[in-house]
Amino acid sequence: MSAASLEIVGLTAGWGPTRVVEDLSLAVPAGGRLTLLGRNGVGKSTLLASLMGLATRHAGRILVDGRDVAALPVAARARQGLGIVPQTRDVFRSLSVEENLVAGLKDRGRDALGEAYGLFPRLGERRRQAAGLLSGGEQQMLSTARTILGQPRILLLDEPLEGLAPVVCDELMAALHALAGAGGMTVILVEQQIERAMDFAPRTIVMDRGQIVWTGETAALRSDAAAIERHLGVGVH
Repeated sequence: MSAASLEIVGLTAGWGPTRVVEDLSLAVPAGGRLTLLGRNGVGKSTLLASLMGLATRHAGRILVDGRDVAALPVAARARQGLGIVPQTRDVFRSLSVEENLVAGLKDRGRDALGEAYGLFPRLGERRRQAAGLLSGGEQQMLSTARTILGQPRILLLDEPLEGLAPVVCDELMAALHALAGAGGMTVILVEQQIERAMDFAPRTIVMDRGQIVWTGETAALRSDAAAIERHLGVGVH
């Protein structure tokens, strides 16, 4: 598996006729990390959904390693290397943890399951348990691990920490840091926990009303309390 570059050029997208993302452009190099911040409802999740082909694209290009995938259906985009962990933590509730993970293997052998258990030891301890009986944090780990087993070259994470206990957030972020640090995939993280999100990536983009209103080095944003207050409406603690 090798990471892929992602370039978005003039993307306008939304849901049906409703446009949520307007003429947005950005680029992430292969193996790079990007944090995407913004208040609720500004278009962050819609942007990720549009990259996967789950939202309506009205205009623009989506380039994976230079190839425009914007006209491809969801399954074809996945074959090109795009993978998403949705905010909804989609798991097959009646299946066991291991059966959920097997569903993510695609053409890989079962021995690859060890990768998931290595990243998330809790899943190994609960491999025979029904996914519907897991805690919210464990379901998030399962959803993330299942996507990772498909070896995406570009991983899209939509608010993975939402509603999780701090100790579970620590575990999940440690796994994501290890995964991104291995260099095998490009990672875009959408997250409301600003400090944890800024710790993840050297570069940050802030969105508002479907457009990019701030972009640059994460360190510059972290040191600019006025920009954080203006664009995000919160202080960093």
